[in-house]
Amino acid sequence: MSDNGKTPVDFWFDPLCPWAWITSRWVLEVEKVRDIEVRWHVMSLAVLNEDKLDQVPEEYREMLETKAWAPVRVVVAAQQEHGDEVVGKLYTALGTRFHNKGEGPTLTAIREALEDVGLPVSLAQYADKDTYDTQLRASHEEGITKVGQEVGTPVIAVPGADGEQIAFFGPVVTPTPRGEAAARLWDGTLLVASTPGFYEIKRTRTQGPSFE
Repeated sequence: MSDNGKTPVDFWFDPLCPWAWITSRWVLEVEKVRDIEVRWHVMSLAVLNEDKLDQVPEEYREMLETKAWAPVRVVVAAQQEHGDEVVGKLYTALGTRFHNKGEGPTLTAIREALEDVGLPVSLAQYADKDTYDTQLRASHEEGITKVGQEVGTPVIAVPGADGEQIAFFGPVVTPTPRGEAAARLWDGTLLVASTPGFYEIKRTRTQGPSFE
């Protein structure tokens, strides 16, 4: 339990990922109706795929090489220089601009997201610098090792009944469940994820991400 008595929920995200964005908005809905507290952490699709770029489609490879580093580097720089409490706020500002407003992960969108949450625009200078890459990689590794290298973002971890963390990738869902629907999905996800020996549940995706 956190100091405030709420169950901590650790959430690893890459701001670039639209599916992680939808899942993050769902977890915030759950926070309204279940006694949880979300703690935000960065993971990186660029780091995850850097050793297998020759195995991904060309358009995805180009995105990983040219766009994926900047947002996570800026978030980690903000965290290192202004504290953990800014991570969730900056993620919300970035995701709103990247996904909901359709601006994409441009340097302009990053600068304006920093302004949105009252952070120095100068943090955008870290978009193409490896100053905090050690911290970025450490955060990524902490999340991905909980679920394995064959999944992506988001990763969620919660305390289990025995004190050990239960961790899982996803869920991938669209659009964002709200209210009691969000709570039901949360309860069901925890039930499945906490079942000993559980490995995977999946069905064919029939639509792309829907942002609200």
